[in-house]
Amino acid sequence: MLAGVLTALALIPEVISFSVIAGVDPQVSLIASVVLCLAMSSLRRTPGDGHRRAGSVALVIGRMVHQHGVGYILPAVILAGIIQILFGLCGMARLMRFIPPAVMTGFVNALGILIFFAQVPHFWSRQPLIVGLFVLTLLIVLWAPRVIKAIPAPLIAIVALTLYTATAGQQLPTVGDEGSMSGGLPGFTALTVPLNLTTLQIIWPCALSIAFVGLMESLLTAKLVDDLTHTPSNKSRESAGLGIANILAAAMAASPAAMAASPAAR
Repeated sequence: MLAGVLTALALIPEVISFSVIAGVDPQVSLIASVVLCLAMSSLRRTPGDGHRRAGSVALVIGRMVHQHGVGYILPAVILAGIIQILFGLCGMARLMRFIPPAVMTGFVNALGILIFFAQVPHFWSRQPLIVGLFVLTLLIVLWAPRVIKAIPAPLIAIVALTLYTATAGQQLPTVGDEGSMSGGLPGFTALTVPLNLTTLQIIWPCALSIAFVGLMESLLTAKLVDDLTHTPSNKSRESAGLGIANILAAAMAASPAAMAASPAAR
C-alpha cells in the first residue's frame, strides 16, 4: 500500500510537467495516467512498475498538437494502441533482445536530452527568480533522495517551492495558466475531427512514433523490473496490454502514455 501511495505522489508532478511539454490540459494527463494504471494493473502481471504520460511520448505528440490542434490526439492515440496490440499479438516484442545495449543506452540518453531542451522555453525568462527557482528545484531533486527516502524528491521540491512563491507574493506563471484543474469524473472523449484520408495523413506519423517510442520505453522498463525482481515477464502481453490501455486512455482522456519504473522498484 505504501508503495502505491508513493508511486501516485511521484507520478503527479511528472505527469503535470509533461502535459506542459505536449501542450495539453494537465487534467487530461492526470486522468490518462489513472486510466492507464488501472488498465495495465489488470492486463499484465509485472510487479514494481507504473504507467503514466511519459516525457518521451509527450515529445512525440507535442509537435502534432502545436501544428494541428488537440483534436487529432484521440485518433492518433487509438491508432497507436492498435499498432501496439498487433505488435504484441505477432510476438515482435521478443525481437527486443537482439538490440545492442549501446543502442538502448543511446536511445534513453537521447530522450533525456530532448526532454530537457523541450522544457528550456518554460523556465528561460528574463526574470531571475524563475531561473533561480529552476536551479533550486534541480538541486532539491538531486539532493533530497540522499536524506529523505520516504517521500519522492520531485514532490518535496514542488511543495516547498510552491509554498515559498505563494507566501512571498511573487507573480509567476503557474500550472493553472496551462489549463483547468477542476474536479469530477471524466466522460468519454468526443471525436472532433473527420475520419478521412486527410486526418490519416496527419496522424499516422505521430501514431507510429507514439507506438514505437512507448513500446521501447515500456519494454526497457519491463526488462529493468525483471532484473530487479528476478521474475520474467511476458513482453508480448506487455505490448498488447499497453495498446489496450492506450485506447482506453484515449477514450477517457485522449492522452497516450508509457510504462516507467515506480518507486517500489527503485
